[in-house]
Amino acid sequence: MLPANEQLQILTRGTVTIHSEKELATKLARGKPLRIKMGVDPTSPDIHLGHAVGLRKLRQFQELGHHIVLIIGDFTAMIGDPSGRSTTRPPLTYDEVLVNARTYTEQAFLVLDREKTEVVYNGSWFKDMPFTEVIRLNARVTLQQMLQREDFKNRVAQGQEVRLHELQYPIMQGWDSVVVRSDVEIGGSDQLFNILVGRDLQKEEGQEPQVCMTLPLLEGLDGVKKMSKSLNNYVGVTDEPKDMFGKLMSIPDELMSKYYLLVLGETMASDLHPMEAKKTLATRCVETYHSAEAAQQCRDDWDIRFSKRDLDSAELPMLTLGERRDVLSVVALAFESCFQMKPSNGDIRRLVQGGSIQLAGEKLSDPKAEPEWATGQVLKLDKKRSVRIAG
Repeated sequence: MLPANEQLQILTRGTVTIHSEKELATKLARGKPLRIKMGVDPTSPDIHLGHAVGLRKLRQFQELGHHIVLIIGDFTAMIGDPSGRSTTRPPLTYDEVLVNARTYTEQAFLVLDREKTEVVYNGSWFKDMPFTEVIRLNARVTLQQMLQREDFKNRVAQGQEVRLHELQYPIMQGWDSVVVRSDVEIGGSDQLFNILVGRDLQKEEGQEPQVCMTLPLLEGLDGVKKMSKSLNNYVGVTDEPKDMFGKLMSIPDELMSKYYLLVLGETMASDLHPMEAKKTLATRCVETYHSAEAAQQCRDDWDIRFSKRDLDSAELPMLTLGERRDVLSVVALAFESCFQMKPSNGDIRRLVQGGSIQLAGEKLSDPKAEPEWATGQVLKLDKKRSVRIAG
């Protein structure tokens, strides 16, 4: 293993909170593998790059010789983590959670070393927990403590409901740390409260408390809100190569350095042109989650479509027209069916007015017009998205 100070320099890069760095240094100085915990709730079947931020930090620990414990929250997922939520999550059935869990673990191994990862399900200790034990755990925290959580506090202040089952979540996450005897827990910056509860419970059980390590939340493609499937601003690790490449090319320039740090785990060169930075990021991601061959194909195709402006020879998404053939309807259909986007009619009219909407190289100026759509024509939607008319 590397000396503790060198490990510390690597592991603290890109973090928001380490509680505390001194404790982490002490644990590393012992020269023994640490147990590094991260929990994921399979509330959906797919992992996106926002989830992968934590997985990449786990991989760093793994490469430094530490033991990774990936907790699949099959039980906690039925509650739903309230962190950062302004409303109660809709409940999932246990069967739904298990279906999601299978794909979650397979996708996690796109980042983690399968042979060096311990995967456990927290249902294995929660499902059979006696109610007396549940009461005993609840007795260790106060309502005042729970209401110090920013999301709970905000909901109460705004007159929104906080359901009692949501108060159980931090306690359950904390108890996971006791069961797996974690030395370090990794989570997003919105997880700090929950991880601190784990420290408290470990102390009460006579264990050495875990170090809390939180990471930044990755903004999605809109450049504003946390990456989320529900907001449709995500890049899935199993997205098709060209979809992944295209999505990453749409990231705002000002987020490039953050994406390099959190997604690639490195610092972006200050003299790198924004367009080249995006191409490199997109290429590296496709290479990581697919293959080097797919990554090169995506980059070559992008250069043909946008750098060389040769759309006629590019491989584009195929659009099958519906019954409505006016420009507004066809463009809306193209965005939704080919790019899973739902721009408003006002957004589409602005694209038309700005000259972005083009058919076979000719600008379409009337959103109500019905041009003579022909098979094989290229319909350009904006600077980064085009489709080919299938008929």
